[in-house]
Amino acid sequence: MWRYPLQLRITTYGHILPLAALFVFGAEKCFDPLSPEDVLKAARENSLVTEGSRAVSGDPSLSNFENVEFRAVKRYSALYGVDYRLILAIIKQESQFDEEARSERGAIGLMQIMPVTAMEIRDKLDLAGTGHPVENIRVGVYYFSKLYSHFKGVRARDRLRLALAAYNAGPARICDAQVLAAYIGENPGSWSSIQSTLPLLSKRCYSLHETVWPNGKPPSGYFGEAHQTIDYVTSVVKTYSEYQSAM
Repeated sequence: MWRYPLQLRITTYGHILPLAALFVFGAEKCFDPLSPEDVLKAARENSLVTEGSRAVSGDPSLSNFENVEFRAVKRYSALYGVDYRLILAIIKQESQFDEEARSERGAIGLMQIMPVTAMEIRDKLDLAGTGHPVENIRVGVYYFSKLYSHFKGVRARDRLRLALAAYNAGPARICDAQVLAAYIGENPGSWSSIQSTLPLLSKRCYSLHETVWPNGKPPSGYFGEAHQTIDYVTSVVKTYSEYQSAM
């Protein structure tokens, strides 16, 4: 049975997550920084992607991706245990491979990392904070890998989609949706359930919130962009599938 008590705690990134979710999905694992030796080992053991493999993808925007950045995607994806083709799909959706991209909310670079998140991860990994695209890639891949680790214990299909939704909307938003899913008797580890409950985080559902949370609203605040997040997940998964077939 899925049970989510309403006790809350702060995670490494400063996001609020239901306490039970941290244990169910394995988020208690220590986020240890990787040594230079680990980086070199991964670079040696994992072949770097060639220009040819980008060409066969049939994606013009990917063909224009700088080779050094493309190599960084492959290197850090291997280092943090993520399929590099998934990272490429995320980058395409986030920035269209534009290293100068900046969102209205302040997210920056290829992987559109918020400055506060980037700073916390740079400190964790002892990075210089140069703002170089390769550093942006490393921070983004590391961040996604940690989001993915939160959702251990669910089906692979759901795990991927939940992690992508957390990357887009923030993990605290997804956990709020999981609390609602559990409250109405749905499986909080199912992406289908979260697709249904994300829209229920909007202010128009305040009467529901009053029955779920002591202060009468989601811990992370109201959320009116559920459909954007759902579309984001759908788009990244589609591109990822295309890259899997082509590379």
